[in-house]
Amino acid sequence: MKLIPAKTPSFVKSLFTNFTWNIDTKKQELYLTFDDGPTPEITPWVLEQLKTYNAKATFFCIGSNVEKHPEILKSIIDEGHTIGNHTYNHLKGWKHKTKDYLVDVELAQKAINKISLSNSKLFRPPYGKFKTKQAKQLQKSDYKIVMWDVLSFDWDVAVSQKECLDNIINSANEGSIIVMHDSLKAKQNLKYVIPKVLEYYSEKGFEFKALA
Repeated sequence: MKLIPAKTPSFVKSLFTNFTWNIDTKKQELYLTFDDGPTPEITPWVLEQLKTYNAKATFFCIGSNVEKHPEILKSIIDEGHTIGNHTYNHLKGWKHKTKDYLVDVELAQKAINKISLSNSKLFRPPYGKFKTKQAKQLQKSDYKIVMWDVLSFDWDVAVSQKECLDNIINSANEGSIIVMHDSLKAKQNLKYVIPKVLEYYSEKGFEFKALA
């Protein structure tokens, strides 16, 4: 049983108004985001699914994975998606000194910048957990901190494929930022969910856009 809801509560957003939780729009737009890649076993497949629906997304990448698979990051960029920073070593901010955390973030950014020509500095903390001081320092360095409106729980083996799909369909609306994972742990749920989400919302007239 999940301890946190798929939809981020309004009171949580109100506590951290300087973070991006969703896009304020009345247009039929959704923002798919993928954490933890690039992963050879799943990221190229995700790109194929997105291309089928002319959908754009944002990939929050781990720096060490970028260095291992630069060709996949280049494919993500070439297909019109945007890249975000997810630290170099997938650090949980609460467990690390601010100085060490910031160094790890910058290592990831350097790996991304070797391939990406974009000046965008999107950042999502692994696990959604980091210290206030870490957040403030990142924002001083012009990082835009992106959280989420809808959490799919695709990585959780206790969540069935159908439950994962329902988490999205029952929670997402105009401007929602949806979190999924292009990781091995999430592969089984993701392969079930992505085609259905793309089809379901496309039929309703939604457009899938990348964050900027």
